[in-house]
Amino acid sequence: MSNTDVDQSRELRGAIDRTGYYPEVVADGVATAVAGERVVSYFVHHEPTFEHDEVRRHLSVLVLTPTRLILAHTDEHAGDDLLPEPYTSTSTEAVSLSAVKSVVVTRMIANPTKGPGRPAEAVLTIGWGAIGRLDLEPAGCADPNCEADHGYTGTLASDDFSLRVSATADGADAVSGLLSFAAALSARTQRG
Repeated sequence: MSNTDVDQSRELRGAIDRTGYYPEVVADGVATAVAGERVVSYFVHHEPTFEHDEVRRHLSVLVLTPTRLILAHTDEHAGDDLLPEPYTSTSTEAVSLSAVKSVVVTRMIANPTKGPGRPAEAVLTIGWGAIGRLDLEPAGCADPNCEADHGYTGTLASDDFSLRVSATADGADAVSGLLSFAAALSARTQRG
């Protein structure tokens, strides 16, 4: 879903409409965050979630503009003490492309002995430093009889946003669409 020479705002709106998930509400939140910039690339992912005995819907919209990455999430709620009627919540985040530190793409290929086929699944993970994950474990040494405290060792990973799609659950076009969006984002975040 990427053609960097054309404003894809209409195509984005069509993709939002096709989900059938409160398109006016979702489009309004996305348009406000995009703020009139040209849409370079986009990806729309509709994901139902299960909460007890009810199905809730979640929609993620990723938009690439010439200067920013826009992430919009809309969730459906049954109602609560503050808002007794069913409602949606839409959160948007705009990240400057210069702030994006990593674009990680994982492709799962079935039957790799047949060569590079169409990916069965893809995961896009984007990091810009807003959220970090620290994984620690006790450090050790090569001596199996050592009882000394060697402290801890670990990794710090930037893991601000991650989205997984599969051909089985979302369709082959969704996997291709996510990979296309990832390629456009990677191209725009090159530093030279």
